[in-house]
Amino acid sequence: QVQLIESGGGLVQAGGSLRLSCAASGRTFAAGAMGWFRQAPGKEREFVAGISGSGISIDYADSVKGRFTISSDNAKNTLYLQMNSLKSEDTAIYYCAARRANLVFRTSSAYDYWGQGTQVTVST
Repeated sequence: QVQLIESGGGLVQAGGSLRLSCAASGRTFAAGAMGWFRQAPGKEREFVAGISGSGISIDYADSVKGRFTISSDNAKNTLYLQMNSLKSEDTAIYYCAARRANLVFRTSSAYDYWGQGTQVTVST
């Protein structure tokens, strides 16, 4: 079984930075695409960023482009999301996701495995 465990969430002031991590077990990241999603209270889960299994293709939601950076360390089997210039609208539960295929998709239904989520709260 593939397991994804997020960490690094917490409370941060607006304009600050936070780095999320997603540790994977049971399968190497190179086996498929990885992505970050988030869900705020009363809102649907939305795509944040994704990276293909090969690492060649990277995709960001317009709302985070230029502020967030997705990366992976295959040796450590860990996915990262570096979040800079955080805004109050970034407050949400952030989820790590993985799919068997290596192509990045923005729809959550395309992903096969999910982590438990980590809370990110941005204060103003």
